[in-house]
Amino acid sequence: MEDIGKVELRALKSSDYQGLKDSMIAAYPNWPGAFWGEKHIETLLRIFPKGQIAIFVDDELAGCALSLIVTYDHFGDAHTYEEITGKYTFNTHNPKGDVLYGIDLFIKPEYRGLRLGRRLYDARKSLCEDLNLKAIIFGGRIPKYHEYAKDFSPKEYIQKVKFKEIYDPTLTFQLSNDFHVKKVLKDYLPGDKESKDYAVLLQWDNIYYEKANSRKLLDKSIVRLGLVQWQMRLYKDIDDLFEQVEFFVDATSAYKSDFCLFPEFFNAPLMAAHNNLSEAAAIRKLAEYTDEIRDRFIQLAISYNVNIITGSMPSMRGEKLFNEGFVCRRNGTYDSYEKIHVTPDEAKFWGLTGGNKVEVFETDCGPIGVLICYDSEFPELSRILAAQGMKILFVPFLTDTQNGYGRVRYCCRARAIENECYVAIAGSVGNLPKVSNMDIQFAQSAVFTPSDFSFPTNGIKAEATPNTEMILVADVDLDLLKELHNFGSVRNLKDRRTDIYDVIKK
Repeated sequence: MEDIGKVELRALKSSDYQGLKDSMIAAYPNWPGAFWGEKHIETLLRIFPKGQIAIFVDDELAGCALSLIVTYDHFGDAHTYEEITGKYTFNTHNPKGDVLYGIDLFIKPEYRGLRLGRRLYDARKSLCEDLNLKAIIFGGRIPKYHEYAKDFSPKEYIQKVKFKEIYDPTLTFQLSNDFHVKKVLKDYLPGDKESKDYAVLLQWDNIYYEKANSRKLLDKSIVRLGLVQWQMRLYKDIDDLFEQVEFFVDATSAYKSDFCLFPEFFNAPLMAAHNNLSEAAAIRKLAEYTDEIRDRFIQLAISYNVNIITGSMPSMRGEKLFNEGFVCRRNGTYDSYEKIHVTPDEAKFWGLTGGNKVEVFETDCGPIGVLICYDSEFPELSRILAAQGMKILFVPFLTDTQNGYGRVRYCCRARAIENECYVAIAGSVGNLPKVSNMDIQFAQSAVFTPSDFSFPTNGIKAEATPNTEMILVADVDLDLLKELHNFGSVRNLKDRRTDIYDVIKK
């Protein structure tokens, strides 16, 4: 699926029915007729539109999650699928119930392996939390059981799947998504020959659930940042480089990060093959990889369900060389950003030209900004971004000495205070003895905060070990920024004297 353009998660619509039917037929090839009729979908959309969630790949329906709300005590654990759905009339749906009951979830075969099912489960979990329901419960199929039924009871089979002695495509996936087994159900879904008419009752508990009349939890907007402190080392080719890139994307995704940030010029090791050329010629050779690198990052963002800030890389436009990076969203879209200010060294040895794009990027975690290294030392740029609503500023950097690193670090701490935002910085460590003008690197990646009572006293949310390859994962609370803006000890954005000065982009 390397040619995927975009992934979209949204509420199911009546007009999506044909795509849903086709996907179900493809998803259950060994179960003829196992698809919902149009009248069933119309009923679900009428009684509980929020509970019917679809995921699309390039505008084609790739999968769906269908749900009801039930009063679970009316059914108990020993129920059948026919009972829980009211003989497929869905009259068991109760908006005042306490459990989100999953009645179906499927992914079209050609779109499996892209973690789309996980996105549907995550959407269900968010819905369960938003509606303040106790749990998600459903009867899960065990489609591989028919291959082992002669040797193991359902109980034994489930235990072996739990301990990864047997792989079941459905149960293994559900267990990996934090569902736990409540009970084995016999004759839950007659006609399921692959499961031998058995099902596993699974549950996910909403830890934020509160009983009626108790104080509602404050809705906090928590965003998880994954920062890659990249070790410079030589690579055979771009495939070798991306093996390491994918390792870090996978790692940050495994920690459920919303963003993965790479450093400036992380791909510089590929210049080693051109070290016989001048510095200017070698970096222009490196620029030939940029389009491919961007496209690979887009696919990783989709596959690992994480927004990727690609650091930066050289990019040729006409005869001019720029320092450019990309915001690769997990829905398959992307935007580019440019380094505005080039350092004297970059101009002298590489002939870099400064760009002119200063803009905020909308993401599924709110508005963000990106400034590349030296740009963070010019407060006007981040102030322009803050005026456009930026909440998180990402700064990919490359510094060779502790002096250079200190400039970036302390300027970024100032940017967090003056713009009432979070600032995440990520750099490279180590050395590249076979790449001219890229000899040594020094970095300590970090996440900085404003300085007030709701934040760390030193304004540092988290920081990596200096000069060590690693990832840094940190949560930032966007609601704290709102509180700071309105009720902080000082209010840097509100208290600006715009009657006597202003900062504008020409």
